[in-house]
Amino acid sequence: MVVLTGLTELVARLRAEGYRVVGPTVRDDAIVLDEIQSADELPYGYGVDAAPGRYRLRRRGDAAAFGHSAGPQSWKQFLHPPRRQLWTADRDGGSFTVTEPANPDERLALLGVRPCDLAAIAVQRRVFGEDSDYARRIDQAFVIAVNCTEPAEVCFCVSAGGGPRADTGYDLALTELANSRYLVEIGSETGSALLSQVVYAPAEPGDIATANDQIRTAENRMSRALPDTDLPGLLRRAAESPHWDDVASRCLTCGNCTMVCPTCFCTSVVDTTDVTGDHAERWQGWASCFDLDYSELHGGQVRTSGASRYRQWLTHKFGTWHAQFGQSGCVGCGRCVAWCPVGIDVTAELTALAATSDIDQPVPS
Repeated sequence: MVVLTGLTELVARLRAEGYRVVGPTVRDDAIVLDEIQSADELPYGYGVDAAPGRYRLRRRGDAAAFGHSAGPQSWKQFLHPPRRQLWTADRDGGSFTVTEPANPDERLALLGVRPCDLAAIAVQRRVFGEDSDYARRIDQAFVIAVNCTEPAEVCFCVSAGGGPRADTGYDLALTELANSRYLVEIGSETGSALLSQVVYAPAEPGDIATANDQIRTAENRMSRALPDTDLPGLLRRAAESPHWDDVASRCLTCGNCTMVCPTCFCTSVVDTTDVTGDHAERWQGWASCFDLDYSELHGGQVRTSGASRYRQWLTHKFGTWHAQFGQSGCVGCGRCVAWCPVGIDVTAELTALAATSDIDQPVPS
């Protein structure tokens, strides 16, 4: 392990290597992810107060660059774009030609990836598969993780297995120390090669101990947790629980939870043609299982009530996702809690389902 003083040289080196550097920065009273030209654009001295249905920036008493929790965006927007073209078709006399866009070749440097988001990237990679644009994008990316030392009140990554320490999937991992110093762990040969081009100092035992203490403290500060039970089994038994109606009485079915979730992957497609009918395009865009039309079949919508749509989302995320992908669809980032307009908390709803008496009944046929 080594120690960097400041991140200016690291960001400059990445840009010199041809990477488009994306990291956290302050915009519109939130910490958002965007392209940065230099380390000066990082959100130094900003923290976050987050609670169910609430997100506010606050000034810290120091100049920490990563002393904040996850913002409204995740890295999904760069690896699984909200809107992308699938193909175009052009008529030429009595025939037509279909053209697919070229595979993505942009080299991204993702700076400040939280352990929960690292876990989410791994989840989505499994969803999309190795032969996918998603896998190609992340394989071409340079990933700089940041161990979490400042969880929000809505975070529950410990019980979901998403942090607060980065495990795998990074080229470099930082732990922020005092006075703009960063303990660096190397996760790949690419990371080692880039690190060799910047100035660093060997890590002292005290630096390593301080970093470990900060991560342990963050782990112990998690005030939320998923219920310690078999969640897929719980959700199968709770299919007819009256608690779904209780949630539906509060849920606006706005889909915010799915939009901010770093693992939700549902999409829809739109086909368009020009006025001549000689050119057509197919575009893919994010969709939400909370949309009424999302479950539409030839006879109409399958899930017409808010209760059924919320049940679909929660049951898939924590239940049937295991059957599909061998793991949960939640990493405990807490975004869905903070950005729900009415403050619905998934940990509280799952705990309430676990406490209802009807879940001991057989699964309905």
